Amino acid sequence: MRLKSLVTAGLAVVLGLAVGAATAPAASAAGARPDFQMPFPCGQVWTGNSSASSAHQSYEIDFNRGSTADADYGDTVVAAAAGTVVISAHQGSTNGFGNLIKIDHGGGWFTYYAHLSVRSVSAGANVNQGQKIGEVGNTSKPGNNIAPHLHYEVRTSDTSYPANIQKAVFNGVTFGYPAQTVTSHNCGGTSANPYTPQEVCGSGYSVIDSAALGTAGTVYLLYNSGNGYNCVVTMKKTSLGTATATTAYLEVQGKSRVTDSGSYGYYAGPVRASAAGTCVKWGGKAGSSTYDSAFEHCG
Repeated sequence: MRLKSLVTAGLAVVLGLAVGAATAPAASAAGARPDFQMPFPCGQVWTGNSSASSAHQSYEIDFNRGSTADADYGDTVVAAAAGTVVISAHQGSTNGFGNLIKIDHGGGWFTYYAHLSVRSVSAGANVNQGQKIGEVGNTSKPGNNIAPHLHYEVRTSDTSYPANIQKAVFNGVTFGYPAQTVTSHNCGGTSANPYTPQEVCGSGYSVIDSAALGTAGTVYLLYNSGNGYNCVVTMKKTSLGTATATTAYLEVQGKSRVTDSGSYGYYAGPVRASAAGTCVKWGGKAGSSTYDSAFEHCG
């Protein structure tokens, strides 16, 4: 948090959810990391700093690009990845975030955009990667005299604050902590699904079958010979980054079916079950297309 004047009292709680010394986050057990891009329009160059504020816990970043204190006020902020807005509110008196946008990207991944002068999306809205969500500002807790900047965080849901704060990755490259100047490649998202079935299911899984779901996606059956588990995942091909109805299921003969069904940007699943030497039924849905197998792959 870049300050106009030295205001340190109370800043240790500007993130609101915990107070304490900075700690490195534990390794995340969340799902596959989304293809995050810079939270600014394509081609813009911004400098981020994680160590200039007494309020920072670990891997948060404050972004500026102007040469004067107020130069960045009103600059456009965009979604780092597609997702659903879960918070769009002024939280200054609560935790010092001021105008905050929080986006759920699925798989236990979230991004935070704080101190905005304007919030351009409402809670519940689905946003695309690169879509405008607000403008850089200096809203905060009463008495916190801060210069305009964007406070950006990536968090996961698999552990508690502040250990759930993750290192920021932009365009596949980890941010160069504590400070780096970065060019935005947030140019409207990608035309292909950035994930693979193997990445979603995890280490040791190989594809053993698949079925097309029209043009909307493909459902995959994978197997891990090391532990005898099958895995099913439905990978989208269209409406990438936009939450649409997607389903994956796996049924081991003699046991109850396990299903993952919801509105997802890139895939449904992974659905895993122990099935060594046992027949399985598997399938999924994307768009208007559905696939349901018979009991098969019994080896």
